[in-house]
Amino acid sequence: MKLTNHIYKGANERESLIDFQEPEGFDYKNIIIFVHGYKGYKDWGAWNLVQDYFVKGGYAFCKFNMSHNGGTTDEPIDFPDLDAFSRNRYTYELTDLESVLAWIEEKIDISDKNIHLIGHSRGGGISLLKGNDPRIKSIVTWASISDIGSRFPQGETLEKWKENGSYTIENARTKQKMPHQYIMYEDFIKNKDVLNIESKAKELKKPVLHIHGDNDDSVSITESESLSVWTEGKLIVINEANHTFGTYQPFEAKEMPNKLHEACVLSLQFFEKL
Repeated sequence: MKLTNHIYKGANERESLIDFQEPEGFDYKNIIIFVHGYKGYKDWGAWNLVQDYFVKGGYAFCKFNMSHNGGTTDEPIDFPDLDAFSRNRYTYELTDLESVLAWIEEKIDISDKNIHLIGHSRGGGISLLKGNDPRIKSIVTWASISDIGSRFPQGETLEKWKENGSYTIENARTKQKMPHQYIMYEDFIKNKDVLNIESKAKELKKPVLHIHGDNDDSVSITESESLSVWTEGKLIVINEANHTFGTYQPFEAKEMPNKLHEACVLSLQFFEKL
């Protein structure tokens, strides 16, 4: 079974796109759910090649768009719906991941399956926050964040955000002014315990692997170092790898970058040892 651009309903019942592919030729036991990061989507860069890699390795693979990532079901690439993007919040992304797990359960019997998460960047943080779900067997983070609160504006900038109700960040690639409503911060304050990556990571009683590049200029490698301590999970550093392990958007090559391939190999080896 290979499903591409199917629809699931995430936070606020908002429709978004999802892919699911089973390996051919044998009875598989493992499913990987890939969780994209901030300003990301399921078809960004070489993520489709990542799917191909794991499916060829005998794993079912699911990737999806966060419901409020700025895309639509008709236009999922880049960010045609900046209003939806502006209304996103971290609790919505947790709801989206829960909705994806439920969507998979509707499609197949998971009673004899192991579900593994691979979360990139912010998606790594979301994966760890969801990690205690009994359906999840293990977690791999790629260049993950370790804290949510520190990502918000501070001091006078925070006060201006509250006063104006919104602030924008320019997307370096698309040049879009991408807005964030203040409700995102209010939602974080209201749900601090639910969104505390450190405490949730320390509670995890399952295998975790952290992978980070030493040339990451978006998320410091010290964040994965902290995660490794909290989860008691191994940290593997990929030399000369950047935040996206060499992939970029648009990515038109037929083979994934070497550093991304290395991250995939390390992840597969981790899953195989479980």
